[in-house]
Amino acid sequence: MSVIEIMARGLGFPEGPVVLEDGSVIITEINGGRITRVSPDGAATPLGAPAGGPNGLAMGPDGALYLCDNGGNLYLPGHFMGMGPAPGYQGGSVQRVDLRTGERRVLYAECDGHRLSAPNDIVFDRQGGFYFTDMGKRHPRHRDNGGLYYALPDGSSIREVAYPILSANGVGLSPDERTVYVADTEGARLWRFDVESPGVLKAGAAPAPHGGTIIGGLPGHARFDSLAVLASGDIAVTTLGTGFITVFAPDGRVVREVKMPDTHPTNICFGGEDMRTAYITLSAKGELARMQWDEPGLRLNFQR
Repeated sequence: MSVIEIMARGLGFPEGPVVLEDGSVIITEINGGRITRVSPDGAATPLGAPAGGPNGLAMGPDGALYLCDNGGNLYLPGHFMGMGPAPGYQGGSVQRVDLRTGERRVLYAECDGHRLSAPNDIVFDRQGGFYFTDMGKRHPRHRDNGGLYYALPDGSSIREVAYPILSANGVGLSPDERTVYVADTEGARLWRFDVESPGVLKAGAAPAPHGGTIIGGLPGHARFDSLAVLASGDIAVTTLGTGFITVFAPDGRVVREVKMPDTHPTNICFGGEDMRTAYITLSAKGELARMQWDEPGLRLNFQR
């Protein structure tokens, strides 16, 4: 592994990196409600007006960005992480974002009459639909359940495909798109769901209420955040608390652990001509980092 280079500092809990052709990176800043473009030289420029709690991002088939908005978090002095719903919280949503102007349009705020709680991460399949996680929201004396959903980018269809999941966070597809992986934050568990057809999951044999199969996890005070699938099919999971990128084989074995200079690496994505440049959000310090990875990441559908 190469030296970790810090591209940008002073960010408000960055997440959701998306790499563009010119080497710039679009990120979200949950604390502040911003979508921000970071150029290769580290200059940070706002994309549109701040609002809500922007979290996961993905490039869609129409060249627009698709955003998971968690509805906003409450931030208290001395805490870099959200401490619950923001004042006036009305639920979360999935939005389309114009890459040129930053204008946001809500596509989905509910599913089957139930409002979305805190959409978190998103991945498109080859057919142009997308899976997204809802992490649920932590309240002072209870929390909403999380789940996994599948939707179309034109706003015409959304369905719940796995529910309830305690705290569904990162989501990614295997190279053959026969498997969707979900990182569950609390308890540090990595779940596998077998795909029957786009947006339709096979019934799992495991006793989990959502039908998934657990393939890996970590002990101690580890918590999982986002994930990225490598070209080999391995799954790189950002691990909070321990400050590692933990790489799992599809059978659940831990095959690599890469230490980060932050206790809260939250997202990892890949870019560059050979897909070996890893971009990592370091959210305790509020930084965006990049480094050369020892194997290529999987090129995402519609990645520019």
